[in-house]
Amino acid sequence: MPEDDQKRSIAWTSAQAYGLAIVCLLLGIAVGYLLRRSSPAPASPTAAQGPASQSAETAPGMMAPGQVTPEQLKHMADKQAEPVLSQLKARPNDPALLAQAGNVYYDAQQFKNAIDYYARALAGDPNNTDVRTDMATAFWYAGDADRALAEFDRVLRQDPTKGNALFNRGMVRWQGKMDVKGAVSDWETLLKVDPNYRDRPKVEQMLAQAKKHLNVKPGEKTSQPVM
Repeated sequence: MPEDDQKRSIAWTSAQAYGLAIVCLLLGIAVGYLLRRSSPAPASPTAAQGPASQSAETAPGMMAPGQVTPEQLKHMADKQAEPVLSQLKARPNDPALLAQAGNVYYDAQQFKNAIDYYARALAGDPNNTDVRTDMATAFWYAGDADRALAEFDRVLRQDPTKGNALFNRGMVRWQGKMDVKGAVSDWETLLKVDPNYRDRPKVEQMLAQAKKHLNVKPGEKTSQPVM
């Protein structure tokens, strides 16, 4: 386990982490293909729809999917972040704490809040490629593909072998810019620099899909499914 993840596990109790995970599951939240550095693996389209999209009954006392508003989710994220935010009162410029706060809001899909905390963390630790990768991914989900790509580019200038950055930049190039060649290049580079990449079969599957679109120009319609 990386040192920063060890620090995070110390700062968070298992009950806190489990609580937010349950909230996200009940809401049917699926961040999708892009990875935050602590994510276990990219989700497939089926996995992204997740158990919450199935017709299972909601446990007694729990909110059913669709009953929670974005405002309620934001409130839940704020409550979940309270332990970290409390520590930030004493250490407002601590990059590790700021990144932890960003992670809470990212996981709750409060991407603009996550970006704010990641940016503050990077102000004190500008060479932290993990946090910058997370911020780039949050920019994508906040609807800013150009800024996401700019941040991924910056990460990969520092570390050309950064697996999550290569994976995620490929996704944004493809889905955000219809830059199929760029996506293929990123994923082929990823498999070259990390032959044992943790989800190699998924990358190979996406490569095969992307290569079906190599002759499609940006903005051009195609009958081939993107995924």
